[in-house]
Amino acid sequence: MKELAGRLTALDPDAGAAVRVIAYFDRLSEARAGLEALVRGAAVLAGVPARLIDAERRVQVRVEADGTRRDSGVPPDPGWPTTALAPNGTAALWLERAEAAPSVVDAVILERAAGAVRLVLDRTRGRAPVDDPALVETVLDATAPEAARSHAARGLGLEPTASARALAPLDGRPRIVAGRADAALPAGRVGVGPAVPVLDLPRSWADARTALRFTAEGTAQDPGPKIVYADELGGVALLADLVAPGAEPPPDVRALEAAGAATPWLLGTLHAVVSTASLRAAAAEINVHHSTLQDRLSHAEHLLGWPLRTPQGRLRLQLALTMRHLARS
Repeated sequence: MKELAGRLTALDPDAGAAVRVIAYFDRLSEARAGLEALVRGAAVLAGVPARLIDAERRVQVRVEADGTRRDSGVPPDPGWPTTALAPNGTAALWLERAEAAPSVVDAVILERAAGAVRLVLDRTRGRAPVDDPALVETVLDATAPEAARSHAARGLGLEPTASARALAPLDGRPRIVAGRADAALPAGRVGVGPAVPVLDLPRSWADARTALRFTAEGTAQDPGPKIVYADELGGVALLADLVAPGAEPPPDVRALEAAGAATPWLLGTLHAVVSTASLRAAAAEINVHHSTLQDRLSHAEHLLGWPLRTPQGRLRLQLALTMRHLARS
């Protein structure tokens, strides 16, 4: 191979370099090199940082051109040379080369490195779905031994020291996502637990189930957010311990239910009042004139029996709307 590379280099420097790249990654594959070694090889050969991202299997490796591992949370630039690990897949290997068009050698580096990376991932991470119900259940089970939870986490492609969140959808099927959850949220009502180390996910799951109780359908008769993050609830989360689902609701909640049943616009209007910065903003939110909102509030005050345009009245209203969600969960 060295002799062939030398001859090709004399005729075409790019061709000679490409052959050396092929031989380099063949040697790494024969030695069963790991992911970091393969990404390091791509970075050193290309002379620019290289990164591997496989979100499905929770893998992210970035190596500088000098061979130093230095991961980054900044998304890849779409203009960088890249190759997917599988057709129509999202997992990819990138070369962080922005100043010039990719060369023939870059293309060979990406192709050979990606092929080697794909073999390692299939060998070490398998193709088990990251939402495998049995594995997810084990990871989230606070009563399961730590060794069992760690083993299940690796089966999902999660490193025990990594950060992840538990999701509690309304359908009851728990899920796990790495980092911020916005892009991976299922449809409908979802409680999102705090980001914690993987081995602490049972706590995130418990918090996610609590957050789910604060969600709403987002309709006129059930206004409110469909998605609630547990770590954004603060002290309001304590209400979940005070209002038991299915029990006799507090008097203010019963008043809301009766008023809402008699007046279709009432619950949506009241939610706008407590979730916006001012009455004018609330009027704009529900697309009515400010004077119309004032008339609606007067009617609502009559039905509920307490003022809604004072700080104390708005707080009481907000608590009543929140407890309404908790009581019916």
